[in-house]
Amino acid sequence: MAKSLIKLLLIFVCLNGYAQQNLTYQKPSKEILELADANLAPGVQIDSKGEHMVLLYRNQYKSIEELSETELRLAGLRINPVTNIGSRTNYYTNLKVKQVKDKEAKQVKGLPDNARLSNFSWSPDESLIACLNTTPKGVEVWIVNIENANAYKISNANVNANMRSTINWFKDNKHLLVKMLPNDRKELINTATAVPSGPTVSVSDGAKAQNRTYQDLLKTPNDEFNFEQLARSEIKKLSINGEITDFLDADMYRGISFSPDGNYIMVTKIKRPFSYLVTYSRFPSESNIYDVNGKFVKTVNNVPLDEVRPKGFMATRTGKRSMQWRSDKPATIVWAEALDKGDPEVKVDYRDVVYQLDAPFNGQPKEILKTKQRFSGIRWGNDNIAIAFDYWWNTRNLKTYLFNPSTAEAKIISDRNYQDVYSDPGDFVSSKNKYGSYTLTINGDNLYLMGDGYSKEGQFPFIDEYNIKTGKTKRLYKSKYTDKLESLNFAIDMKKGDILVRIESKTDYPNYYIRNIKKNKLTAITDFDNPFKSLESVDKRVINYKRNDGLDLEGTLYLPLDYKEGEKYPMILWAYPREYKDKASASQSTANPNEFVYPYWGSPIYWVTKGYVVLDDAAFPIVGEGNKEPNDTFITQLVANAKAAIDAVDNLGYIDPNKVAVGGHSYGAFMTANLLSHSNLFAAGIARSGAYNRTLTPFGFQSEERSYWEAPEIYNTMSPFMNADKMKTPLLLIHGVADNNSGTYPLQSERYFNALKGLGAPVRLVMLPKESHGYRAKESIMHMLWEQDQWLEKHVKNKK
Repeated sequence: MAKSLIKLLLIFVCLNGYAQQNLTYQKPSKEILELADANLAPGVQIDSKGEHMVLLYRNQYKSIEELSETELRLAGLRINPVTNIGSRTNYYTNLKVKQVKDKEAKQVKGLPDNARLSNFSWSPDESLIACLNTTPKGVEVWIVNIENANAYKISNANVNANMRSTINWFKDNKHLLVKMLPNDRKELINTATAVPSGPTVSVSDGAKAQNRTYQDLLKTPNDEFNFEQLARSEIKKLSINGEITDFLDADMYRGISFSPDGNYIMVTKIKRPFSYLVTYSRFPSESNIYDVNGKFVKTVNNVPLDEVRPKGFMATRTGKRSMQWRSDKPATIVWAEALDKGDPEVKVDYRDVVYQLDAPFNGQPKEILKTKQRFSGIRWGNDNIAIAFDYWWNTRNLKTYLFNPSTAEAKIISDRNYQDVYSDPGDFVSSKNKYGSYTLTINGDNLYLMGDGYSKEGQFPFIDEYNIKTGKTKRLYKSKYTDKLESLNFAIDMKKGDILVRIESKTDYPNYYIRNIKKNKLTAITDFDNPFKSLESVDKRVINYKRNDGLDLEGTLYLPLDYKEGEKYPMILWAYPREYKDKASASQSTANPNEFVYPYWGSPIYWVTKGYVVLDDAAFPIVGEGNKEPNDTFITQLVANAKAAIDAVDNLGYIDPNKVAVGGHSYGAFMTANLLSHSNLFAAGIARSGAYNRTLTPFGFQSEERSYWEAPEIYNTMSPFMNADKMKTPLLLIHGVADNNSGTYPLQSERYFNALKGLGAPVRLVMLPKESHGYRAKESIMHMLWEQDQWLEKHVKNKK
C-alpha cells in the first residue's frame, strides 16, 4: 500500500513538473541572436525648412527591470505613479544635431546622465526643442538649442506627463505651458491592501451600451480616486530660463492647444462621473478658452459621459465633436455635429455638419460644410479653399470635398473605395503658414498631391499638381526605381521642388535624401549602415499566385541563406487576415520586393539563417461582397488562402509541403489557431497574443460589426476555443501577462491552453511577465525567439 502511494505521488510530481516548467530567460541561437541584438540607426527629425536635423538614439529594447517598475492601469492609461509618465513610454538616450548640408553630426552637450528623453516639441521658430527627461524621482523639462548643440534643464522633476499634451510652446519662443504636479495631490490608495468600504455596484437603466471589450478600465471607487489624483495637474508658464509662474489651478486637464496666432488657448478637462465601461477619452469633458494671461474667455464645449451609442462602427455621439482650431485663421474654432443622431441606421441626406466660430467666441456658429457620410477631417487652405473628407466603413467608401469655407459651396472631387490602393490619388501637400500652422500648399489655382503609387506594374511614388478649376491633375514627378523603394516624406519647398525622400533596397538601409524634382538632383543627408550584414545575400522576392476561386494573392518569399537548388526545405508562413468588401481591392498588390530586409522583434525572417524558407506577409484576404459579410465564409476563405500559399511555393520546388509551420500575432494568432483546427496543412503553429473565444468579445471584434446575439453561428464557428476538439497539431501559444489590447486578454490564451490540454492536443503556453500586446523587454523577446526556434526545430524541421 505504501509503495503504491509513493508511486502515485511520483506520477503526480512528474505530471505536475511536465505541466509547468520554471525556466529562466533563454537566448536564441547565435545566428538569430546576432540579428536580434543589432544596434539600430538613430531616428531622424528634420525641421520644416529642411535645414537642421536631429538624430535620436535609443536602445532597441527595454529591460525587464524597466517593465517591472511600478505601474497603475487606469481608464485605458498605463502610468508609473512614481515618475508620473506613461509606464510604456519609449525613451531616447542620446541626441546629435547637424545642418542638413553638413556631413558630420555634432553631439549635443549637457544632456543628463542616464538620459531618458521623450515628448520632443520644436519651438515655433524651430531654433529650440523642448523635451522631457524621466528620472527615478520624476519628469523634468529640458531645452535643446539646435544651433549650439547644447541642452539644459529648466524645471525640477515635478512635471505631470500622465495625460499627455504636457508641454506647449508660446509663440514668443521663450515660454511654455507645462502640466505640473499639484501641491495638494493626495497619497494614492494601495488597492491591493486597502480594506473595502462596500461592494462595487454597476447599474443599467435600459439603454443599450454596446461597447468594445476594453482593458485597463476603472473597476472600483479606489481606482476612481487614484485616477483623479494622477490626472490632476496645475498648469504653469515656464520660461526657457527656468522662471515659473502660475497659469491655471489644479484640475484633470487633458488637451491643451494654442490658437494659430497664439492669443488664445483651448484647454480640455475631464469631469465626473467616470465609467467602468469605457476609457478616459469618453469620460465627461469640458473645453474652455483662455487668453495668454490665463484669463477665462468662454466655455465652448461640454461633453457628457459617452457610454451609450447607437449600434455600428459608424455610430458616434451627438453634440460637438472633433473640436479644433482652424489652422488658416488667427483664432477660429471648428467642430462637427451629427445630423443623424449619431445612428447609422437613420436615413438622412447628410450625416454631419461642420460649424465654425470666430474669436471672441460669443457670436452665432456659422455652418460651413455638410458631409454625406461621417466627417473625418479638413485640410485648411485659405478663405476660399479647403479640402474635407468623410467615410463610411460599411461600404469602405471615402469622399473628398473641395469646398469654400466662406460660402459653404462644396463639390466632391474624389469618391472611392479606400481599400482600392491603385486609385489612391495621394495626400494633399501642406506647408507652414504665417502662423506656423500647416495648411494646404497653394500656387494660384493649383494644389499638390503625394501618393504611394501602387499599381499593377509595381510601386512608383508620385507628386501631382491638381488644378481646382479644371479638376485635372498633372504629374510632376514619378519615381523610376525598379531596384529600390523611394518614399516621399514631405515637401520642403514645392516652388523650388525640394522634397525629403527616403530610399532603400533589399540590402541598403533606409537613408534620407533631398530630391529636387525640377533639377532632377538627389542629395544624400544621412549615411546609415546596414546593421544586418548576415542577411545581405538573402534571396528575397514577391511571388504572385491565385486562390481556388481565382482571387490574386501574393507574399514575400525568402530562401534560406544556405539554399541549394533542388533541395527541399521546411517553411514558415506568417500572415494576418484582412477583410474586404470587393474582390478587386483584395487582389491588389502592395508588397514591394525592394523594401529593406528588416528583422524586427516579431519577424519570422530570422529563420532564413536556420535553413527555412519564409513566406512573410502572405495575403489572407477575407471578402464579403454585397449583402454578405466577410466573416460569413471566414473559415473557408482562410483555409483557401493557406492552401494557395503552400501550393505556390511547393510548385516552385523549394519546400517539403509536409514541413510547413504557420504563425501570426494578434489576429494572426487567431488565424493560426483556426487553420490548425480546420485543416491538415501544417506541421505546427505559433500563435502570439491572440483571442480564441469570440463570445468574450460579444459586441464585435476586428471588422465584425454584428454582436454575438445577432450572429451566434459566426462567433462559434470562428472561435478556436469552440473547436478545440478538432485541433491535433502542435501549437505554441505565447502571450504577454499585461496585454492591454481590446479583446486579447491573457485569459484567452490561458483558457484555450486548458481546453487543448484537456482534449489531449500537443500545446505549449508561454506567458511573458510584464509584457503587453507588443513585447518590449529584451529578455522577453530573446526568450520568445528561443521558444519559437525550439518549437520549429522539434515539430517542423525534424518532424518524424
